[in-house]
Amino acid sequence: MDGDTIGKIDAGLLILICAMRGDTAAIGAKLAQKISKLRIFKDDEGRMNRSLADIQGSALIVSQFTLGADTSRGNRPGFSMSAPAEEGQALYETFVDDFKSLGIPVETGQFGADMKVSLLNDGPVTIWIDTEEGK
Repeated sequence: MDGDTIGKIDAGLLILICAMRGDTAAIGAKLAQKISKLRIFKDDEGRMNRSLADIQGSALIVSQFTLGADTSRGNRPGFSMSAPAEEGQALYETFVDDFKSLGIPVETGQFGADMKVSLLNDGPVTIWIDTEEGK
């Protein structure tokens, strides 16, 4: 599949997601709801006031375990806080299904693959959401 396009969207969101140890399907469902309702797209006055559904946009959801990198010691990141691959894949697939159930068109990357992901960031708006309690 080298060089093949796996997922592609026009207007919408690129969602890079990392399942962490202790994450649950319920956390993923809550996150999908939150992201789908974020008012981050411009309205007619140029204000960030429209959601993904409002603009009839799509989501490209890509698993990215390296978001769980621990860089607190030394120069080599550790990934022990990311969920193990099998658990991470199940949570990723459930999150994708949760997003689809909201009526938003979804494309995906390939779990565990070494992918080249391109982004044309129109805005730019980049938001980090941590589901850990208190963040």
